[in-house]
Amino acid sequence: MNFNLDDIDRRILAALQRDATLSMDALAEAAGLSRNACWRRMRQMEGAGVIRGRVVLLDPAKVGCALQVFVMVRTSSHDAAWMEKFDRAVRILPEIVGAHRMTGDLDYVLRVRVADVPAYDAFYKKLIALVPLSDISASFVMEDNKDTTELPL
Repeated sequence: MNFNLDDIDRRILAALQRDATLSMDALAEAAGLSRNACWRRMRQMEGAGVIRGRVVLLDPAKVGCALQVFVMVRTSSHDAAWMEKFDRAVRILPEIVGAHRMTGDLDYVLRVRVADVPAYDAFYKKLIALVPLSDISASFVMEDNKDTTELPL
């Protein structure tokens, strides 16, 4: 279900995407609303699932997971049992910070955060022990040209 965002909602969301710690007063000022009107709009967007949560963004290098890896996965099995096993592996491996089923040549792309190449190797061994894969390859990120959580509004 789509939620019809107006310009005021977009201003609220843009401000929150930049800084989710803003006080309601600061957020209302950024949106050009009274505090109560801003609070009501926030509650509506939370109730509609537009706002799914508020988080703290960490510096990966400073918390021990500086290496970002994109892992491309192909499987020869597409049955429900394999998919459940794969989904379970994705959920239990904390190194996987994003998992996406794809169209085209790849079946899945995983975004993985680890400390270094030996940590990636340990992750790789855990993954292949949990679920059979027909092909897996990894690309190590050398530089982040852009890495944002902000959605274009």
